[in-house]
Amino acid sequence: MDLSLRLSEDMKQAMKSKDKFKLSTIRMVRSAIQNVEINSKRTLNDDEVLEILGREIKQRKDALHEFEKASRFDLVDNLKLELDILLEYLPAQLSEEEIKAIVRETIQETGATSKADMGKLMAALMPKVKGRSDGKLVNVIVQQHLQ
Repeated sequence: MDLSLRLSEDMKQAMKSKDKFKLSTIRMVRSAIQNVEINSKRTLNDDEVLEILGREIKQRKDALHEFEKASRFDLVDNLKLELDILLEYLPAQLSEEEIKAIVRETIQETGATSKADMGKLMAALMPKVKGRSDGKLVNVIVQQHLQ
């Protein structure tokens, strides 16, 4: 089932079960997807929907960090719930060991040897882990391997 259809079905299910929080979270994501579809005048594929989901998750993680710094724990709880809902739609996340293996493989493919080659390495690496790992974690692992 494609991701847009799954979001629609889950939205209907949230309406039926009167889960207002899940319903509002899914509506926010669907709204972001529809805005991009309207601007691009076409229907998005699963990869593009995943990209939007990733952006929404990143925004919430950044806001979560800021709310924790400001001791706004009432907002922190809501954001954590939203994140849990959104993370259900991402593909299975790679473990740190799996990311390290992909990084080592990509280093061999690109011939990267120093931090000067980091841009070239990241350009080859990110499509392999897109939607399945956190970009910050990938960046940290790459820096460890390119010392």
